[in-house]
Amino acid sequence: MKLITDKSGQTVAVFALFTCILAMGFLAIALDVGTLFRAKRGAQSAADAAAVAAAEEVVANNAPNKQNIANSMAKLNGFDTTLAVHPATVTLTTPTTGDFTGTNYVQATVKKPVSTLFLGAFNSSYATMDISATAIAGGAGNPTCVCLTNKTGADLVMSNGSKIDGTGCGVVDNSNGSSAVQLTGGATLNALSFGIVSSNWNNSSNINNGGNITSTTTVFQGITSTCSPTLPAAPSWSTCVADPGGTSSSFTAGPANASSVICYTGLTVGANNTADTLNPGTYVISNGYLHFEAGTGGKSNLGGIGVFFYLTGTASLTIDNGANVNLVSGGATKNGGGTAPTVGVYNGILIYQASSDTQDISIQGGATAYMSGAIYAPSAAVTLGNGSGSNITGGIAANTLTMNGGGQLNASNDLDAGSLVTTAAKLVQ
Repeated sequence: MKLITDKSGQTVAVFALFTCILAMGFLAIALDVGTLFRAKRGAQSAADAAAVAAAEEVVANNAPNKQNIANSMAKLNGFDTTLAVHPATVTLTTPTTGDFTGTNYVQATVKKPVSTLFLGAFNSSYATMDISATAIAGGAGNPTCVCLTNKTGADLVMSNGSKIDGTGCGVVDNSNGSSAVQLTGGATLNALSFGIVSSNWNNSSNINNGGNITSTTTVFQGITSTCSPTLPAAPSWSTCVADPGGTSSSFTAGPANASSVICYTGLTVGANNTADTLNPGTYVISNGYLHFEAGTGGKSNLGGIGVFFYLTGTASLTIDNGANVNLVSGGATKNGGGTAPTVGVYNGILIYQASSDTQDISIQGGATAYMSGAIYAPSAAVTLGNGSGSNITGGIAANTLTMNGGGQLNASNDLDAGSLVTTAAKLVQ
């Protein structure tokens, strides 16, 4: 008798087992691919953040710190360079090819070994796989010494021969308005760069009648990183004394020495044809006014060398048309040469109006008015003009800036000369 063995059941079982193993393999690969894909997205976020942070250090003249800040930003995004096992690396270079090259840009490459779950079981060389991403960031490309913080409407309006002359620095406007910057009547904007948040600002309709942005000023529209000045801490004071000015007698005001602070409820300088003296040091004006009138022979003050004014509450600043002030911030260069007495952490700053103080600032001045030092007034509308020789040497941070009547702003990236330096880096690739 011949025995016939039916093996079809065994074949089905083997095929089912094979199919199951194959399916598990595909599932394992899918899980690992998903893990690697998520890691790749994380690496890109880390590279983007590292590139922007490093670029901000470069444009702030603090390039030696760019690696530290890039490493910190990568860590915040899950790519830690200090881990004992599988640490990330952050490599910073200056791009030499492509649309964004040169020292104004920073390329960041973030790389990290990522362990797989299943691929290593098939091939030990796949037990860890390197994931990397690259980003390039720059800004308006330069330190920012004119920062306009208002986000809508017209932030910079220049007319009648007014001029901004930025030496080694740029102008940044946070407004997204189509008429955010307007130059007419022979006004000139000259700086290394001009960056504006608005992507629909139409310079052909807003720069006319002799208005001009010089050909050496690089214009960036649609910037994504706005300027935000780092404000100093407010000075400390106890009681405030009454305004010593406003009479027909000349006076001397100010603290006992340059390292001291004095608070006034208001301060009127140059009233009734007086020529007053302001000693070096820190002046707090609380809820009143800082008012410079024309004074005798057009001179409001005989001194004001090494001064710092802090305006708080509802305090305001007005410099009348025809008032020939002589004001130099602590540590800055004096008119005629030399260095003004220092005032510690406030060196280089002439006026600081607290961000909670929204009172307007009006600086008109006379034909020989001289002001050297930065003006920090991030919530104020600042007007500068009237006086063909009137000029300010230093940076400005304001909500809006209006310039007319021959007013001139000489801005610099030299902090010791009384400038304002902020950063405005953006991701470009």
